[in-house]
Amino acid sequence: MRRPPLARIALLFAALSLPALTGAVADDEPKPVTPTETIVLFNGKDLSPFYTFTKETGHADPLRVFTVVDNIDGTPAVRISGEGSFGGLITKQAFTNYRLVTEFRWGDLTWGGRKKAARDSGILLHCFGPDGGYNKTWHASMECQIIEGGVGDFLAVPGATEDGRMFIPTLTAEVELDKDKEPCWKAGGMKKTITSGRINWYGRDPDWKDELNYRGLQDVESPHREWTRVEIICDGNTITNIVNGKVVNKAFDCSPQAGKITFQTEGAEIYFRKIELHPLK
Repeated sequence: MRRPPLARIALLFAALSLPALTGAVADDEPKPVTPTETIVLFNGKDLSPFYTFTKETGHADPLRVFTVVDNIDGTPAVRISGEGSFGGLITKQAFTNYRLVTEFRWGDLTWGGRKKAARDSGILLHCFGPDGGYNKTWHASMECQIIEGGVGDFLAVPGATEDGRMFIPTLTAEVELDKDKEPCWKAGGMKKTITSGRINWYGRDPDWKDELNYRGLQDVESPHREWTRVEIICDGNTITNIVNGKVVNKAFDCSPQAGKITFQTEGAEIYFRKIELHPLK
């Protein structure tokens, strides 16, 4: 997710002037489930464990952005076309204490203002508050970024209700600063807490550019059109991002510690062929 500067400013002023609910969960949100056996969220047939939400169409999906299709190898996959307004595919159920295992690959289509920009998506964790709480688009949440050159970054995504009630996530990571003074994860580094903004994965190229097909020198994700395996371990107040078997980012003191899970649509075609929640050992 790329956060517009004006939206950041608006959220900052709102946070200064209105009461905030840090990690608060509304009474009408589903009670989180802790997996005791593998939960297969994508069964290869339909998207029944999910619902959809986009900024312009709400819960409707007139453009069929979210569908089940056949992969190039004939196996089923979730296709998120990226067309239309931003939003996501959201689990109906909330979850806590799990290992999320998914595999994704990029398609070729890009759209609108991101037609020539880096292919962008993301997995929003511990979603709470109202649908569209951030910029009328996403839940308040903590994001495992999926973007060319930045798979595994953390973003804190605050949200709000229409009457101005704020929903603010928080996470802390050990970091070092790159040459541009951006925080990148480094075990044993200085502690940095965020309620908005980002913590880059450890090898994100400091010269990263928001351009199509971008690839950094240390990138761990697979090349374009090849499958990348992402595992996210949500264990109490700790979240660990693993890309193709390598730990790329880790956060602690995370709040909230439960919520729905969202797979974003952000102007780029993306496929997921596995979405599973495994119990923690």
